[in-house]
Amino acid sequence: MSITKRFWIALVFSLPMLANMILMPFGWMMPGGNWTQLVLTTVVMVVSAGPFVQSAWASFTKHHSNMDTLVAIGTATAYFYSIYAMIVGQAVFFESAAFVTTFVLLGQVFEERMRNNASSAVEKLVNLQAKDAEVLRDGEYVRIPLEQVVLGDVIRVKPGQKIPVDGVVIKGSSNVDESMVTGESMPVQKNVDDAVIGATINSNGTFLFKANKVGDQTMLSQIVELVKKAQNSHAPIQKLTDKVSDIFVPIVLILAIATFLTWYVFLGASVTSALIFAVSVVVIACPCALGLATPTALMVGTGRGAKMGILIKNGEVLEAVNDVKTVVFDKTGTITVGKPQVTDVIGDQNQVLAIAASLEEASEHPLGAAILNRAKALAIQHQPAEAFQAVEGKGVQAQIDGHTAVVGNHKLLANFKFDPAMEQQEAALQDAAKTVVYVGLDDQIIGMIAIQDVAKATSKTAIADLKARGLKTVMLTGDNQRVADAVAKQVGIDQVIADVLPGDKADHVQALQKTGKVAFVGDGINDAPALTAADVGIAMGSGTDVAIDAGGIVLVKNDLRDVDKALALSKKTFSRIKLNLFWAFIYNVLGIPVAAGVFFALGVSLSPELAGLAMAFSSLSVVTSSVMLNKAKITTRARVA
Repeated sequence: MSITKRFWIALVFSLPMLANMILMPFGWMMPGGNWTQLVLTTVVMVVSAGPFVQSAWASFTKHHSNMDTLVAIGTATAYFYSIYAMIVGQAVFFESAAFVTTFVLLGQVFEERMRNNASSAVEKLVNLQAKDAEVLRDGEYVRIPLEQVVLGDVIRVKPGQKIPVDGVVIKGSSNVDESMVTGESMPVQKNVDDAVIGATINSNGTFLFKANKVGDQTMLSQIVELVKKAQNSHAPIQKLTDKVSDIFVPIVLILAIATFLTWYVFLGASVTSALIFAVSVVVIACPCALGLATPTALMVGTGRGAKMGILIKNGEVLEAVNDVKTVVFDKTGTITVGKPQVTDVIGDQNQVLAIAASLEEASEHPLGAAILNRAKALAIQHQPAEAFQAVEGKGVQAQIDGHTAVVGNHKLLANFKFDPAMEQQEAALQDAAKTVVYVGLDDQIIGMIAIQDVAKATSKTAIADLKARGLKTVMLTGDNQRVADAVAKQVGIDQVIADVLPGDKADHVQALQKTGKVAFVGDGINDAPALTAADVGIAMGSGTDVAIDAGGIVLVKNDLRDVDKALALSKKTFSRIKLNLFWAFIYNVLGIPVAAGVFFALGVSLSPELAGLAMAFSSLSVVTSSVMLNKAKITTRARVA
């Protein structure tokens, strides 16, 4: 039976006993009294608490104790003692057994839900691939399911379609958007003999290619497999409660037995009195608060994070954050905007952009959109172009109001008059990793436009905040070294790893993990393996669903400065969990001597009912501590001396 079903059964059968506790001071008693409580608690013990007993017994046979051991002992002791107490006419506390089970299962339900939310990354990766392909069979192109594509098939891809599998272009050309796989922001020109990747999107032209990788050999399939392996490679983090329980449980049992023997054998108390003292010791050590310590802090911490635009998915992330030494960033869409933008205009800005916009409006070139966007942003009017044509290897040209206008590359200079200083300016712009196009009118080059995927305005501050914490920053990108170095220098990155294939990103993360725990920040499908392999995966909210699912932390606002806030909030939340675990024990530990009757001669004792009340106070302190996390100050910049 699932944890969720066990929880609901425990909750439904515990609520009548809760009502009985609340209304008893007002003279209301549950129909059937103790017998009704016995029936309700028996159902909870058998159905909901049964797996705890089984787990505790399995741990016992291996000479260990865990969280389940505490739950099993606490609930079983309360249950069986209450049966005994009911027979001899003493006060019962069946509700303690039922409430402990309900609270512990509540915590497990939250943990299970968080795990399930993070497990769909692989499924979404698989859904990215095309469902069918247009394949040449018997001299005709027919559409067949993707599973029927074989090596050597000739496949036709039209504008706007997904490329079904990996292959090599054999006829035609086009621009292909590979950002979802490679992270490259600009569409890539594909000509004959160029490789194409399955699941990428054809932009403007129709081309034929021959399939050279199908099925599980495609790059997308390999990324899927990497994510699976990375998910499975994470060793389960041993819970703090289990670590403490391994020592705490035997001590409590020894103290309970010692309490019974001391009262019954040495002090001459009756069996009933001695048993009450022993049971009080076990009950006050009951782990009700332990079941609340982690999920309540996690709920409050994640709730506060959500208000800040930071989604924290699970408790393992919180623990891992405390030891992070290196923060690795993807470039495109993470440090940079992810879309080409005009950065520089050389010459008369209005004239240069007006002519360029006129030509690019009729062009399908990927850089054209950046030029049109800049002209639109500056409200620059442009005239329609006539007699538009492409100049192979150089650019495009058209007629504008009777004049010949061109936009193209450096090869245009051979046929146009130009200022030699422009070549020096071009070199400087290219050194800054910018793409440069010339704009000409009639026989004169009148200016240049530089286009680049620029760094986000907040990236430099975000990197500085992390370095102020003493963290090493690394850029891991599929872009070329020249572009990566330029961006890294601009924002202050410590180390650059460029020209990285999607399948190798996780390997680089694992290599960096040899010197300490690593957090990876990314937004693309190609980042999914690295996000999962990292100790802490941080996904940008504007990224793909796959990246968001693979990350343990999601930055909803897409603000890189939130990386530092996320680390600070995670550390604060995990510290609160540890504080909660302390409070979960402190009442119990301090109450054990009282429960054992050490101060009985002074008239101070603790009956099982009062032990249960102390346990309730322990739970209350944990919940209060968690709620106070809402008021805790989140320091977002901790400078290191």
